[in-house]
Amino acid sequence: MRREAIDHELKDLSFELFYWFSRFEFALKENRYLKSEENGSKAEPDWGKFVEDNHGNYQLTDVANRLIELHPKRQIVGENKDLIWKKVGIEDCKSNLCIVVRMLKTIRNNLFHGGKHGDSDMDSKKRNCELLRVGKMVLDQLAAHAGIEADYTRYY
Repeated sequence: MRREAIDHELKDLSFELFYWFSRFEFALKENRYLKSEENGSKAEPDWGKFVEDNHGNYQLTDVANRLIELHPKRQIVGENKDLIWKKVGIEDCKSNLCIVVRMLKTIRNNLFHGGKHGDSDMDSKKRNCELLRVGKMVLDQLAAHAGIEADYTRYY
């Protein structure tokens, strides 16, 4: 899809999710959820540590349940190198928080890597708008749950 052809609502919602996802990852780093704490290493957010530290008292909300119901898909390589869509795997998740984070990261990855088409869900503006709205709301809830809202919203 050409940039000029992107629906304005979808464009605005995409920007909002990118912005808040980036803010969330900033908040993770500020609160020392880091992949490596070694001096000189890249400062990368550690979602796994976030899940590990916060899954015990995490309760699914209606919005988080809706995110799981929508179950974003991931593009994979199929037979004859065809690109196909499959629901993102959650079999290895040991908590609801792991599942929710997996869904959020899939939405973000699908946006960032572009070229999403060829599946009725991927081509549905209504579904994509809902995924973006719900994803943003879940990020807000996770920031509140983990007590990192000040860094997430940048209000101190």
